[in-house]
Amino acid sequence: MGWLQRLFGMEKPQNAQVNPTPQAAAATESVPPERLGLNGEYDQSGLAKRVALAFDEDQSLTDVDTLYVAQTGSTVVLKGKVPSQDILQKMVSVARNVQGATDVTTDQVSIG
Repeated sequence: MGWLQRLFGMEKPQNAQVNPTPQAAAATESVPPERLGLNGEYDQSGLAKRVALAFDEDQSLTDVDTLYVAQTGSTVVLKGKVPSQDILQKMVSVARNVQGATDVTTDQVSIG
């Protein structure tokens, strides 16, 4: 099971992108980057979903079923437990490269 499936109960939509272009209707309404969904539509949890998609697309990251991805505005919030500091650092790096992410917090993550 992948990140999107476990966290949001959804399969990867066709044409889903980590950093999509806003849809025409969304572009006229000026959707904030952290609210862009997987296909460029408005989505309240768009940033968290796109981070989950980025984790799914990174072959070096497998689904860590004890870690969760959320968002507070443009901040990606990781919480739960990861097996190692190296994995956490890789996840933070991947999350920071998602359009709309201004920060990544890990203060709710334990290692071990």
